[in-house]
Amino acid sequence: VQLQASGGGLVQAGGSLRLSCTTSRRASSNNAMGWFRQGPGKEREFVAAIGWKGDNPKYTESVKGRFTISRDIVKNTVYLQMNSLKPEDTAVYYCAVSRSPVATMTPSTYNYWGQGTQVTVSS
Repeated sequence: VQLQASGGGLVQAGGSLRLSCTTSRRASSNNAMGWFRQGPGKEREFVAAIGWKGDNPKYTESVKGRFTISRDIVKNTVYLQMNSLKPEDTAVYYCAVSRSPVATMTPSTYNYWGQGTQVTVSS
């Protein structure tokens, strides 16, 4: 099972990035998917998740209204559109596949993880 995340980079505060994560069909069919991040000196935290049908998106409070998660079932890809980026969004972002078809915020429900993509927001 492979998850390939891409789209990270360096952006100024207020800018936008779109992260993508492509998985094998076997990994993501009938499974919710999520994005997590780990900033410098911080623990990994939940960012967003989406159900297997592309429904019921969930977000951590700090990104609501700025980030949007979506998925393309045909392409086995999940996206994270990040707008109005802030320096505190700087982190390595990881995509993950959940054991559950329902979007959840709990890391332990995710059993496949990508390698991560670096997002750096300068002030």
